[in-house]
Amino acid sequence: MNINFMFLLLALIAEIIGTIGGFGSSVFFVPIGNFYFDFHSVLGLTALFHLSSNISKIFLFKKGLNKFLLLYIGAPSVIFVIIGGYLSKVFNSVWLEVALGIFLILLSSLFLIRKKLEVSPTKKNSLIGGSLSGFTAGLLGTGGAVRGLTMAAFNLEKSVFIATSAFIDFMVDTTRTIVYFQNGYIHDHDLKYVPFLFVIGLLGSYIGKRILVYIPQSKFKRISLGLILFIGLATLANFIWAN
Repeated sequence: MNINFMFLLLALIAEIIGTIGGFGSSVFFVPIGNFYFDFHSVLGLTALFHLSSNISKIFLFKKGLNKFLLLYIGAPSVIFVIIGGYLSKVFNSVWLEVALGIFLILLSSLFLIRKKLEVSPTKKNSLIGGSLSGFTAGLLGTGGAVRGLTMAAFNLEKSVFIATSAFIDFMVDTTRTIVYFQNGYIHDHDLKYVPFLFVIGLLGSYIGKRILVYIPQSKFKRISLGLILFIGLATLANFIWAN
């Protein structure tokens, strides 16, 4: 069985950083995976990887869930991840990879420049944020940063924030796994990585939680944003080099 262990190591690092930074691992995992697999395979692996990752986060940070956000962010996220997931089959995967790179660059730059960017804690903004995060998760494989920005407006206790975000992510990933399977993104030859990714999801979340105690989230978030910007630039550079 031919396993790329460098990919698995990078997946572990993505999970640890995603847990600490609060953006979720997919914002790192998807562009990293693109260096090893085709875009559609990465979408399938991301959905499966996130299921184990989010189950572990719900368990590790079980300090209560915010029911308001589960409804107003979670419900539209699930609906729009279906739409984004099916549209990912319509668009050429090469251009989706370019869109991912641009999305990561714009998103990280926005957060880095607008350090005090805030979203008002309203039902309307919750519905919009949930819809946008679900749509980008289905189409590009990652939407946690958009959801994180929306949820940050409600000033939740850290454990409640992570647990609620993970539960929403779990619903989103369960839904898009079904869509991606129907799209043919989950390939037999990629399933050998699933057991490894399951363990990495548990281990990375645990390590991330331990580190989170010692690192101020505000400082680490800027480091995470810098990494997201770098990965976005690397994704575009890889496309230009290949073409």
